[in-house]
Amino acid sequence: MTSDPLILAIDQGTTSSRALVFDRTGTILTSAQRELPQIFPAPGWVEHDAERIWHDTLGVARDAIANIDGGAAAIAAIGITNQRETAVIWNRQTGAPIHHGIVWQDRRTAAACQKLKAAGHEPDVQQRTGLLLDPYFSATKITWLLDHVDGARAAADRGELAFGTIDSWLLWRLTGGRAHATDVTNAARTMLFNIHDQRWDDELLSLFGVPRALMPDVLDSAGRFGETDPDLFGRSIPITGIAGDQQAATFGQAAFEPGAMKSTYGTGCFALVNTGARPVVSSNRLLTTIAWRLDGETTYALEGSIFVAGAAVQWLRDGLSLIAQAGDSEGLAARIDTTGGVYMVPAFVGLGAPYWDANARGALIGLTRDTGAAEIARAALESVAYQTRDLMVAMAADQPQSGTLPALRVDGGLTANGWAMQFLADILDRPVERPAVMETTALGAAYLAGLAVGIYSDLDTIAGHWRRAADWQPHMDADRRATLYGGWQQAVGRVLTTG
Repeated sequence: MTSDPLILAIDQGTTSSRALVFDRTGTILTSAQRELPQIFPAPGWVEHDAERIWHDTLGVARDAIANIDGGAAAIAAIGITNQRETAVIWNRQTGAPIHHGIVWQDRRTAAACQKLKAAGHEPDVQQRTGLLLDPYFSATKITWLLDHVDGARAAADRGELAFGTIDSWLLWRLTGGRAHATDVTNAARTMLFNIHDQRWDDELLSLFGVPRALMPDVLDSAGRFGETDPDLFGRSIPITGIAGDQQAATFGQAAFEPGAMKSTYGTGCFALVNTGARPVVSSNRLLTTIAWRLDGETTYALEGSIFVAGAAVQWLRDGLSLIAQAGDSEGLAARIDTTGGVYMVPAFVGLGAPYWDANARGALIGLTRDTGAAEIARAALESVAYQTRDLMVAMAADQPQSGTLPALRVDGGLTANGWAMQFLADILDRPVERPAVMETTALGAAYLAGLAVGIYSDLDTIAGHWRRAADWQPHMDADRRATLYGGWQQAVGRVLTTG
């Protein structure tokens, strides 16, 4: 370890693979990024090339390390954070994936989930995992792979295959196949992990037809996962932190106290509120999840997952060609005072919390001859705020002290849009804060890795590094807020397919 140890954070997301090097203060020293192509084999299906993910991740890690003084010798530890729920199965002998990874957004198993619901399994699944029966989670993706790839189920029964979310896949490759493990935050998103007993649940494995031999070891979020193969970076580097992207962002936002809340705006939107040592079972179709586990002590959270946030702006750019780049949406939205009653419900891949309607599809409602690009762009941005309010209303009903800390901490690419953040504060009637370090997902992975090797002594030390860079205060009149949100609720009601 050098006198000023550095941490490499690998952030493998839905649309890109990135590597960032942080110093002990949480300052980014260098970063590298590669775009990840999306594969759409059929409507509602989304896949990733797992080999492409590995090669891109290795490439950006090498690029980032090459740009720091001392190179790999300066890196004390590696932290990994990842898109959650995306399922990869590979051959233990060859290391080759048996199929493309099935992405968290994929809806191909909606009918299977509906069949399980109709059979009455959802209450038991929720009690054990904190999750609802939905194609979003890994379990039915694993089942689909085993049942649709020739010879996969028989090979899995023989112990020849390994399953992992993206963190496990990268850990396997980084360690040269010596470590097949995950952390509790990723395990908790598979719908196969009992969040109370902290183990793979035999009854759930049986329900979904998943052989236990497929599953990785489950470890704390900070600890020794393995070491990189020395051939990759010229020396072995310990991998000491892993967390799913939203839990990592919560950690990076230093939301360590019960009641602290963060919301990340990337492809989707994910709001988590820390509920402390006690899991809160939602009565409002939110998810009970594990925020992290340190030294065997588990912190839980309530989570609301929105499938489309920044992706709505991408659609304006790529699908409609209304804007040339994502940032153009801010100027369009600010140009007008109102959408004129236009609402966008961005249910492109169904609706997440609190609706959980896999069959809902997107809609633009309230169009007139006066509707133009500005109204549609503004409606897309407004939809992000309305969906966030849906989550916060549900959280308040489940956990009255949720979000009792004064402001909502936000991060993700969409938070660069000042108009969207002001509208968010107005619709929530709550201050919104953006941190100085926007890369909170990678930062959380770095903090976890640093905690395990003693760069940080405790959570208070990490919290001391958090700095606010911008904030937005609510100014909207209460009647206008209520009218706008009421219109949103009516619009959502038009696309719902479930009661």
